[in-house]
Amino acid sequence: QVQLVESGGGLVQAGGSLRLSCVASGSIFSINDMGWYRQAAGKQREQRALVASITSGGSTNYADSVKGRFTISRDNAKNTMWLQMNGLKPEDTDVYYCKATLPSAWSYAYDFWGQGTQVTVSS
Repeated sequence: QVQLVESGGGLVQAGGSLRLSCVASGSIFSINDMGWYRQAAGKQREQRALVASITSGGSTNYADSVKGRFTISRDNAKNTMWLQMNGLKPEDTDVYYCKATLPSAWSYAYDFWGQGTQVTVSS
């Protein structure tokens, strides 16, 4: 089984910065897409919203609300992904989840999720 572990969340003042990390371990040959998602309290997993994603080739995608403030990156050799969060705003407060999509047999792919890390931004 593949395990994803997030870290780097915490409490920060508005305008501050955090760097989230996600490390994948287990039975991994390669990882396709990886991404960071956020979830409002009380919502189901399927209601999580994309914050940023990155392909194995390094192509990135960002939610409009974080463009110019957040930067996603990854190291394929280390199975690690980061989210550099600058210029944080109170509305960024949420639990952030790491997701990794791994290839499987017969063109199938499977998503794995981390447990989440809390980001709290005070005004």
